Amino acid sequence: MELNGGCLCGRIRFNVTSEPRVHYCHCDMCRRATGSAFAVLAWVPSPDLTWIDATPAYRRSSPIAQRGFCPACGSPLSLAYDVSPGEIALHVGTFDDPARLEPRYNYGSGQRLGWVCCGVDLPHRETEERW
Repeated sequence: MELNGGCLCGRIRFNVTSEPRVHYCHCDMCRRATGSAFAVLAWVPSPDLTWIDATPAYRRSSPIAQRGFCPACGSPLSLAYDVSPGEIALHVGTFDDPARLEPRYNYGSGQRLGWVCCGVDLPHRETEERW
């Protein structure tokens, strides 16, 4: 499998060579970082991700994680937890063909907004972090 994607302005492109593990994330941190009701994240082993032409800028989004973004257009691109350096999440909306990446579970379900109804039939996993 090979998947490609990039930021809104096209400055940063990426290539992924493995099947991502995709989920909805309802945690406070993802909501604030994306400016949306939830994030849809595609997790891949770090060695299976190649940044093309340019690499993201990074900022610490919490005491446990950092996020990558395009410094030119501001597109959020990635999430990486300090305790899991071998994997990285990419925002599904940044893939060229996001329709191929269907979420399989929910994360942070206890923080789901009451009016969010997508994925309610999928398995749920909790988080203890709140930001």
